[in-house]
Amino acid sequence: MDDLTAARATMAFSLGFHIIFAAIGMTMPFLMSAAHYLYLKTGTKLYLELTKMWMKGVAILFAVGAVSGTVLSFELGLLWPGFMEHAGPIIGMPFSWEGTAFFVEAVAIGLFLYGWGRMKPWVHWGTGLVVGISGFVSGIFVLAANAWMNSPAGFDWVDGVATNIDPVAAMFNRAWPHQSLHMQLAALQAVGFAVGGVHACLYLRGRAKELNLKAMKIAMVFGAVAALLQPISGHIAGERVAEFQPAKLAALEGHFETSTYAPLTIGGIPDEETQTMKWGIAIPGMLSVLAHGDPSAEVIGLDQFPREDWPPVLITHVAFQIMVGIGMLMALLAVGFFWFLKRGDFPRWFLRLLVAATPLGMVAIEAGWVVTEVGRQPWIIYEILRTKDAVTPVPGMVYHFYLFVALYSGLAIVTLWLFGRQIRITQAKLDAS
Repeated sequence: MDDLTAARATMAFSLGFHIIFAAIGMTMPFLMSAAHYLYLKTGTKLYLELTKMWMKGVAILFAVGAVSGTVLSFELGLLWPGFMEHAGPIIGMPFSWEGTAFFVEAVAIGLFLYGWGRMKPWVHWGTGLVVGISGFVSGIFVLAANAWMNSPAGFDWVDGVATNIDPVAAMFNRAWPHQSLHMQLAALQAVGFAVGGVHACLYLRGRAKELNLKAMKIAMVFGAVAALLQPISGHIAGERVAEFQPAKLAALEGHFETSTYAPLTIGGIPDEETQTMKWGIAIPGMLSVLAHGDPSAEVIGLDQFPREDWPPVLITHVAFQIMVGIGMLMALLAVGFFWFLKRGDFPRWFLRLLVAATPLGMVAIEAGWVVTEVGRQPWIIYEILRTKDAVTPVPGMVYHFYLFVALYSGLAIVTLWLFGRQIRITQAKLDAS
């Protein structure tokens, strides 16, 4: 493994680890606040128990997310000094605002954790809600920086130097709205289904059935609403990618030749050597419709770009198919959830489906970030700076990668053990009561 590959692998592994906890950190406080709200409105003790159970999970996962997010900040400078040299003066503002949002989140979670019996009930509830709001705002600022890498703005690039820098224009770049919307919905969807699946599993096992049924309903309302909105968000994102990053769209669709009435391929394996799609199901004109709203519209193919500027087509296409396939499956489950919620009864076979779907949202998030990051290659700043020109000249990056894999694996094991232990303690307490 050369140093460039090792640096990219380290960043990918760190980001892939952190994004799970970032999604949980953005969403779980809203679930916790919903349960707390229902307790304050109804006085039902089970909602109080559920609030405190989720609160402890939020505290554990917040700590892990904070650690892994801090590491990512250092890695940007250590692994990609070429990127920070050019990008730092331009896109530093959203990182500073993200730090502010994180500070508010940390204060709010402290107030909520230690505010029981010390604050007025609705004020205490408000601090928990602030945890979720500030977490969402934090994610929006980070996504502004990532969107800038996909759609650079706020500067003029003259002879390899950025001039006329406008940090506000850089932060509010063209890709920011659709990327932010898509990721925030993905977080709600993934965490809602994951939490709903865990509680559906506990319900099927006969553990604290009333509490777990209530918990499943709360989580799935968030997840199901997001799952139904996500295809709309994905369509908007696809149109913007077609406009801002046509090479990425061509790679994720395996679209090699520029054409009108461009087909949308379901499944399939792209072959870069023969520049063909194998075994896929092609729907004529549908890609033109999705990209430009017109079946006769021309969709730019990879043939319009130099070969050295192609993203890795196979990885990008497969990751995109995984993301879309999971998204559609979860949307169908969301329809089923609302159907059975209206009926007032959840059959066991449907609850088993929810249990099976527990990890799917997280898999879709990981696949989506592969599409975003791998699909931008070979650029770290799209059409401005190549990834290979931004990597550190320091040798031995492979050892850095191995170290982080070991550390993060250990952290994941400890986190899962703590989380599982907390669930077992709470469920045993409720079973005994």
